[in-house]
Amino acid sequence: MPLGMLGKKLGMTTAFDDEGRALAVTVLELPPNRLTQVKTPERDGYAAVQLGLGEKKRPNKPETGHAAKAGVAPPAALREFRLGDAEPYKAGDVVDVSIFEGVAAVDIRARSKGRGFAGVIKRHGFHRGPKTHGSKAYRRPKSIGASATPSKVYKGKRMPGHMGHRWLTTANLKVFRLDADKSLLIVKGAAPGPNGGLVVVSPARKAR
Repeated sequence: MPLGMLGKKLGMTTAFDDEGRALAVTVLELPPNRLTQVKTPERDGYAAVQLGLGEKKRPNKPETGHAAKAGVAPPAALREFRLGDAEPYKAGDVVDVSIFEGVAAVDIRARSKGRGFAGVIKRHGFHRGPKTHGSKAYRRPKSIGASATPSKVYKGKRMPGHMGHRWLTTANLKVFRLDADKSLLIVKGAAPGPNGGLVVVSPARKAR
């Protein structure tokens, strides 16, 4: 997997391309990331690097010691990226948004907005029941069983529960513009996650 970066989603706006067409774009801020660890096939069984973003306010001792080996401050966010065997990186290096120069599309991974506990209508798009003829089950899921056989509820049954706040990946978002001076990456379309949330950006694995 090619090297990626950690950053922040600033929000969406409108931009115009060279032909004057208005496009919906998402602005991502990708400040410089520091390498906190380099993993090698000889020592760890695979090749990868750990990238850190920001500085954690109250790190614990293991986090402090892990970052001290690379000579960096304990990062607020930490992610690992798999690499090829011959990537020339070492702990303490700085990676900036210029690594996306010439990249046509990216994959963006982020945690979606949390919606709390939701019913089946909001969570799964169920239709409500009738409000006439004595019906009192307006927004209920009704029966969930499968009779005497098999006398159980199948896994994956669509029911009320926690909605959102899970990791999602939007693949193949085209790169609209790259601003290395301001550490900005602008992509076409919508990226997952709330404004100000953490995003993990990497070159598209399955480019169209």
